[in-house]
Amino acid sequence: MNQNILEMRDITKTFPGVKALQNVNLSVARGEIHAICGENGAGKSTLMNVLSGVYPHGSYEGDIVFEDGVVTFGDIRDSERSGIVIIHQELALSPYLSIAENIFLGNEQQKNGWIDWQKTNLEAAKLLARVGLKDNPVTKISDIGVGKQQLVEIAKALSKEVKLLILDEPTAALNDEDSAHLLDLMRHLKEQGITSIIISHKLNEIKAIADSVTILRDGRTIETLDLKTQAVSEERIIKGMVGRDLESRYPDRTPKIGDEILRIEDWTVHHPQESSRVVIDNAHLNVRAGEVVGIAGLMGAGRTELAMSVFGRSYGAGISGRVYMHGKEVKTHTVRQAIDHGIAYATEDRKKYGLNLLEDIKRNISAAALGKLAKNGWVDGGKEIVVADEYRKSMNIKAPSVSSLTGKLSGGNQQKVVLSKWMFADPEVLILDEPTRGIDVGAKYEIYTIINKLAAQGKAIIVISSELPELLGICDRIYALSAGRITGEVAIKDANPEILMQYMTQEKE
Repeated sequence: MNQNILEMRDITKTFPGVKALQNVNLSVARGEIHAICGENGAGKSTLMNVLSGVYPHGSYEGDIVFEDGVVTFGDIRDSERSGIVIIHQELALSPYLSIAENIFLGNEQQKNGWIDWQKTNLEAAKLLARVGLKDNPVTKISDIGVGKQQLVEIAKALSKEVKLLILDEPTAALNDEDSAHLLDLMRHLKEQGITSIIISHKLNEIKAIADSVTILRDGRTIETLDLKTQAVSEERIIKGMVGRDLESRYPDRTPKIGDEILRIEDWTVHHPQESSRVVIDNAHLNVRAGEVVGIAGLMGAGRTELAMSVFGRSYGAGISGRVYMHGKEVKTHTVRQAIDHGIAYATEDRKKYGLNLLEDIKRNISAAALGKLAKNGWVDGGKEIVVADEYRKSMNIKAPSVSSLTGKLSGGNQQKVVLSKWMFADPEVLILDEPTRGIDVGAKYEIYTIINKLAAQGKAIIVISSELPELLGICDRIYALSAGRITGEVAIKDANPEILMQYMTQEKE
């Protein structure tokens, strides 16, 4: 029997005008955890979609050999029947159904033509125990967090007698605790003989969990590294991904900090459904021209809620406090008012709130400042194209033209479109919520360079990030948030992970 459970040979996949994969080869040993790394747009997800039948046989060139035989999957059900199950970054769960219903959706437990609910819930409970989830199988998906939803997806895969489990960015939206639990589960599945392929941009996780890693670049296989027998550093993986050494993860910057632009005082926000619950408690912060200020906090600390409440009160109820621009109090009760006063907010969920994925690049870039393109009430389409194309080139957005659909872009390029939109609106204060979530190290470096450029232009930048090294690498000053309270403010020269974590875990007095 071949020691490899999977071999993908000379896989080539072409989309109109773009060759996404060019003669890609991948070999995965039985029972291993195999990582796939590469920059956004390198072809990682496309390769896995070929493997899982999302792109059916006949739509690509090359062969897939699974368990010693060539396979030709017509759709995703074909691959699942063979024991290959893919869990996409955007989870495919119905929030309105129970955990058990989601696990057996399309694979219902039947008896005499009727769903056997007792068997459904009993079998679901067994699967939940395998993934370490203690919730009741009748609990609705909408009532559990993203970390638990990932475990439900894995339980669903186990119900299909999975032999090869593919996880696409499984920890991108998880906190540290949930991420650690998921990685432990992968190790446990490996002990049960289940082979896994993981796509991730978190190189520390790759080094901790994977037996080997295959690196893709520009739709081609670069190399496969054995992490168990070779001393492979993160820098070595990065070099393979980007084709060059990144001397530093963060570009150099000499800050030129000017006068205060934004100040927030006594800012208190209540939960929109539970009016007695305080989400942000008497927060004070400020940011100056040319300054990059970070906000650090654990999951649930209130970072996004703070940003959204300031940006036109787009989150929260019973909001009180004051917002000052250049020392003058301003009203930001609506998003339009916030934008008019020079405040912009780039959301952490670019797919849901930051972009219209069904629209093209030019429409997304112009969306926040159509007035700059309008004449006599009509948008000048020619000018819109010119402006958008300038951003496409200056921001290095990888797309054939500004008429390309935004939903077809990689995560890093989508993030550049979000930033382009707000740069065109020309705000004085730019709040960036998880600006590098789900994008690779090369694209991250480009985003950091853009942030530095904006700061050099005198913009005031606020960065919210779950990654402390990122905040320490790009910020001039960092606020720590815990349970809705700002518990500390640290200049970058005095900051380190230990100090920040101490503030981030400080309990309410």
